Amino acid sequence: MELGITAFLTDRTMGPAEWAREVEERGFHSLFLPEHTHLPVEADVPPSLVAGVRLEDYRRGLDPYTALAAAAAVTTRLKLGTGVSLVAQHDPIVLAKQIATLDHISAGRFVLGIGFGWNRVEAADHGVMFDERRAVARENMLCMQALWSEDKAEFHGSYVDLPPSWAWPKPIQQPRVLTLVGGGPSPATFAAIAEYADGWMPIGGAGLAKCLPELRSEFLAKGRDPAELQVVPFGTIPSPGKLEHLAGAGATEVVLRVPSGDTSDMLRCLDEYRSYMEAGWSVDA
Repeated sequence: MELGITAFLTDRTMGPAEWAREVEERGFHSLFLPEHTHLPVEADVPPSLVAGVRLEDYRRGLDPYTALAAAAAVTTRLKLGTGVSLVAQHDPIVLAKQIATLDHISAGRFVLGIGFGWNRVEAADHGVMFDERRAVARENMLCMQALWSEDKAEFHGSYVDLPPSWAWPKPIQQPRVLTLVGGGPSPATFAAIAEYADGWMPIGGAGLAKCLPELRSEFLAKGRDPAELQVVPFGTIPSPGKLEHLAGAGATEVVLRVPSGDTSDMLRCLDEYRSYMEAGWSVDA
């Protein structure tokens, strides 16, 4: 089981290049960054603030794609991902180009973690009806996957209509970049994973063992090999017992949350988490 890191990086924290170097030097497998384009004042309270996340982080978070490009330039091994990107709020043609370019310049190290979002006003500001966000995300993903894998790409749906088009570069990863779907366990989430993704990214990982048989069955029903399913609990605050439980439940990687803040505090937390690497939880330790 691998260990990765996530943190909200803002204009008041360490920069992404410096942070990525520190994460890679300590031997972690991956670095994930979140996405919120803005925080509408009239809807500025998340349904819950998980441990290690402040309201200020939602207001000031860096754009993950730009930040990960900076991280790619100063690292060689570290996987670089979004945790999570709200793909329904993007133009899929533009986003497909950004992701393909990032995978190209990072030598195939990009991981696309996606989510469907909780903020109705944020979605509306992007022209997305909240109740339709999953359907929009699905079509955006299928359109992007066509652009990534087909020389003459096209896609026709209810929300996206792409005529036959040329688009390069293609990602190094084929037929798509590694894609993980965030969200709680539900038939809708599991159907999305089985149709157009490679794995599940549940917050924390509680109840993982109970839910995985259903997800594996959905994978099998789509003609896919459940053994290839990636299971990546995300934003986890670690303890030896918790990591042991998640490994036994079937997690392939656990992404640990570092609270954003002063550089010294963030590095101290990173060093504390490194002790789990030294205990043998990651093959890269």
